[in-house]
Amino acid sequence: MAKYITKRLLYLLFSLYLIITATFFLMRLAPGNPFTGEKQLPPEIQASLNEHYGLNKPWYVQYGDYLVKIAHWDFGPSFKYNSRTVNDLINDGFPVSLFLGVEAILIALALGTLLGIIAALKHNKWQDYGAMIIAVLGISVPSFIMATVLQYFLAIKWHIFPVARWDSFMHTILPALALASTPMAFIARLTRSSMLEVLANDYIRTAKSKGLGQTAITIKHTIRNALLPVVSYMGPLSAGIVTGSFVIEKIFGIPGLGSHFVMSISNRDYTVIMGVTVFYSIILLSAILLVDIAYGFIDPRIKLTSGKKGE
Repeated sequence: MAKYITKRLLYLLFSLYLIITATFFLMRLAPGNPFTGEKQLPPEIQASLNEHYGLNKPWYVQYGDYLVKIAHWDFGPSFKYNSRTVNDLINDGFPVSLFLGVEAILIALALGTLLGIIAALKHNKWQDYGAMIIAVLGISVPSFIMATVLQYFLAIKWHIFPVARWDSFMHTILPALALASTPMAFIARLTRSSMLEVLANDYIRTAKSKGLGQTAITIKHTIRNALLPVVSYMGPLSAGIVTGSFVIEKIFGIPGLGSHFVMSISNRDYTVIMGVTVFYSIILLSAILLVDIAYGFIDPRIKLTSGKKGE
């Protein structure tokens, strides 16, 4: 276990280094700088700002300084938010985005698994067709379209939930549902196909021949093995939902990290763009690592030390 985790950590650090390097140079290759758009600033002030923020240094000096700052968990100052650093923006916005993301993950996991189980147990019946229609709609309709539909019907027309803002738990339900719609559909399809495969195995038929009921077979023998593909999907899903809430946060007026990121793109705030990208990359890589470890615990046939199934 320790050897496997160490190896995965080395891969994680190397991948993170590549992401940091790519992000740095892509920002430097972008035309202009954060102050070129300020037409009211004379060249002397722009030059002074470039010197203050170190933008006039050679690229290799800026690159080295940036790596040192990242190693000390310092993403630097924001170019557009006065007297605020990127760390301040992350500390303020990420808890909101995290809460929304966790709520969406729980909704997607609960509803998606339930729909997949129902569809598999009622294969080729109306319950199966109904669950898969919901799944197809969830995959086909983008989250921002789903958000507007939910706002119109559940907030504006029926007055069940608030339209927007972030003042109470009721304000979180609509954005969480919109954000969970697509992953819920994927989880439902994964669960259904995996359960159908497990139900066709010989040991399931043996359990049925011994007189075990459908509920006991489903709980004891089917769900654990059928959820393995869902567990492997949870890593990218967790990071994808948290990082994919940018548009949803903008639609519902949520003060999360996504709103800062969107504003930083329009404002050419390079440090915020790079800092948020690196921060979310760490979340994604860490989530994948945790899922790899959890996968080995769920399926004892997998040997973490070799990465292969036991023979």
